[in-house]
Amino acid sequence: MLLLSPDGHRSEISRLMPCSGCNNEAELHALCLALDLSHGAGAGHLVLRGDSNVGLSYVRGSDTTTIERLLVLVRRARDSLRNFEDVQMIWIPRHRNGEADRLSRQALGLSEKQQKIVRSRRRT
Repeated sequence: MLLLSPDGHRSEISRLMPCSGCNNEAELHALCLALDLSHGAGAGHLVLRGDSNVGLSYVRGSDTTTIERLLVLVRRARDSLRNFEDVQMIWIPRHRNGEADRLSRQALGLSEKQQKIVRSRRRT
């Protein structure tokens, strides 16, 4: 997770989860942590950009789940939203979220993705 303050201060957080679960669960854990850290830093207005459309949809209420361990995290995130005057949640495609992808791979102990080399072909 990457936290950016209005003054440009960057905090990168990449943690290995102590338990197993699905990617949606990991995304919701990260969202809850971002909310907690932002509130702890005194933020009143928050812009969350995430590539987990499912997680954001659950927290917004535009989608639901019956999986209890996800519901617990959704409720926790919704409760945390009350700590802010204004929160915008914006979905961005994963391919446009390189910093978050790098941090999630780091948390899993994976190497950074190799940049794909695009070579143009000339017609002869």
